[in-house]
Amino acid sequence: MTNILFVTSSPRGGASHSSKVAERVLQDLVAGNPDATVVRRDLARDPLPHVDEAYLGAVFTPAEARSDEQKAIAAVSDALIDELFAADIIVIASAMINFTITSTLKTWLDYIARAGRTFAYVDNAPVGLVTGKRVVLVESKGGIYSEGPMKPNDFQLPYLRFILAFIGLTNVEEITVEGVAFGPEQAASAVAAAEIKASETARAIAA
Repeated sequence: MTNILFVTSSPRGGASHSSKVAERVLQDLVAGNPDATVVRRDLARDPLPHVDEAYLGAVFTPAEARSDEQKAIAAVSDALIDELFAADIIVIASAMINFTITSTLKTWLDYIARAGRTFAYVDNAPVGLVTGKRVVLVESKGGIYSEGPMKPNDFQLPYLRFILAFIGLTNVEEITVEGVAFGPEQAASAVAAAEIKASETARAIAA
């Protein structure tokens, strides 16, 4: 049985381009794996509490020494990490907000990037512990960042590539939807092209 973790984060709800294309990926993955189980995380609809002093105190306190409050806080991170490890395929939809990822997606990444759980230091070098999984990353952008003068200002894709690799997720397929702020026709064209790539990617993974 194939387990799929589906993570969306756009605050635009049903109007989200990244979520729409990611849904196409999911639809075709399930078509190719009819017995697949899907766990959905809509971080915009159900945001996680941002990292604060209480969170850091909980995860950096040994499990046997945690207070009841700290146990409850750490349990949220543990559950998210368990979902990550249980998944064979991870689909992440990311919408660019002010040149980078949403705060809700950043918080999810903060909760799953934990020393001793998803990465460790070996000989003073970080080693990712979440391995053997396929990732499909769908990222949308209002402007054009793949080339041209705005390329150096893309702090979304480089960060996502780095943090995913940091925890061991290096087998990543990227699908970009960009230029969606340049009018309805441009947006429709960008989404249509991305959906074609989404279906191709999903079929290749399912095969």
